[in-house]
Amino acid sequence: MALPVETFFLQPDSEGTLQTQIRQLVAEGILAGRFRPGEKLPSSRKLAQHLGVSRITVTLAFTELLADDYIVAHGRSGYFVSENAPEPPQFPAKASETSTVDWTRAIGQRFITPDVMTKPADWSKYRYPFIYGQADPALFDAANWRLCALEALGRRDFDALTADYFDNDDPKLVDFIARQTLPRRGILAKPDEILLTLGAQNALWLTAQVLLTQRRTAAIEDPCYPALRGILEQSRCHLHPITVDQDGLPPDALPDGTDVLFTTPSHQCPTAATMPMARRTALLEKAERDDFLIVEDDYEFEMSFLKPPSPALKSLDKNGRVIYVGSFSKSIFPGLRLGYLVGPAPFIREARALRASVLRHPPGHIQRTVTYFLSRGHYDALVRRMGRAFHERRNAMDKALADHGLTVAGSGSFGGSSQWMRAPEHIDTIELARRLREKSVLIEPGHSFFGQSDPPRNFYRLAYSSIPTARIADGIEILARTLREMT
Repeated sequence: MALPVETFFLQPDSEGTLQTQIRQLVAEGILAGRFRPGEKLPSSRKLAQHLGVSRITVTLAFTELLADDYIVAHGRSGYFVSENAPEPPQFPAKASETSTVDWTRAIGQRFITPDVMTKPADWSKYRYPFIYGQADPALFDAANWRLCALEALGRRDFDALTADYFDNDDPKLVDFIARQTLPRRGILAKPDEILLTLGAQNALWLTAQVLLTQRRTAAIEDPCYPALRGILEQSRCHLHPITVDQDGLPPDALPDGTDVLFTTPSHQCPTAATMPMARRTALLEKAERDDFLIVEDDYEFEMSFLKPPSPALKSLDKNGRVIYVGSFSKSIFPGLRLGYLVGPAPFIREARALRASVLRHPPGHIQRTVTYFLSRGHYDALVRRMGRAFHERRNAMDKALADHGLTVAGSGSFGGSSQWMRAPEHIDTIELARRLREKSVLIEPGHSFFGQSDPPRNFYRLAYSSIPTARIADGIEILARTLREMT
């Protein structure tokens, strides 16, 4: 039996190339049971005319389906659904109609935290996206990333692509981090002192699980990265927030009995303060004197376009008290989810074993692609391009904020990608963000960065990593006008 050509149609909102859409159209029909083994498909000429595409597009789609044994070619007779094609399920999927489980009792631990930061998935459609941590397609080197990914798919790298490393990592990437990435921060480390992670957040979670118990005390900055606070609360340790000032975390404010300190000295999150050398030295001396460990999240050090970056705490550490967290996700693109931990070998061994029990290792293809992107020099070129663009955008933002008299609560003196802002006391920035969103302006309310039960509501963050320079002034003008309306 021949399938009528009218059975085939392309959805207007389908994604991918026409060739991909046609392949998916046929494969889905087979998987759904609408196209059955032995049935004849329309000829490539008829299907091309019906769909309004070129015949070669249909032919290429059929060739892919042939290779995967979804269809077969019978001489001059045409294409048929293969007898070996995947069969549809013999019974329909069916959801449970009712549930007798009391999930309020069944759930033993709770991990949902209030006030979780969210970013709209369609943020790029807004005209003025002062939103943090998103990749700018105008800056990203998509062409060279694609070439590196294709190279990593080659036969030469078949083992790196397909092997189960168990608890190990791609030796080429670890070697590059040890020889090239870390020395730029003044850090020397051996391979057994480096562990790859699924981004900085995964590194922080592994660290907290290894170092903290219910009887230990952790100190964190306030305000700080909200996900870190959630990680530490889940560990059930004693938690002490330390209020930061214009120079970051003050060492003298650390309480007695601290076991582990989590800090962001290069660019404090979210205030962008940079800890000066004198304070770094004092912090390390206090850690040695009071016998506690320091977890250094060195995020955004690459974006020091106003001044050279300060030395990492880890590079000043002579006693092995600093555990270093780095990430490629912010500087390459957030969805990459690839970071690394650097610390003494005994700590890394435990973190490696924990990682293996949860997720084994980051995907081999991602590791090898990043290796090529780094070693070919594309990463350094990307960071330089981002630095130049961010410097230009920062100047435009500084001028616009000054022109409209808006208050900057924290501004990275070394660079970064955002400004920490303070609105008048009576302004709730959650409401401000809602009103601005209706005007195609996105900002981040700041309440979730604070640890108090009743945090201040008048702080917000403005990022310039994803907005073109030419739109910054107009976006700030809308922000200033909306603040006046609320006043």
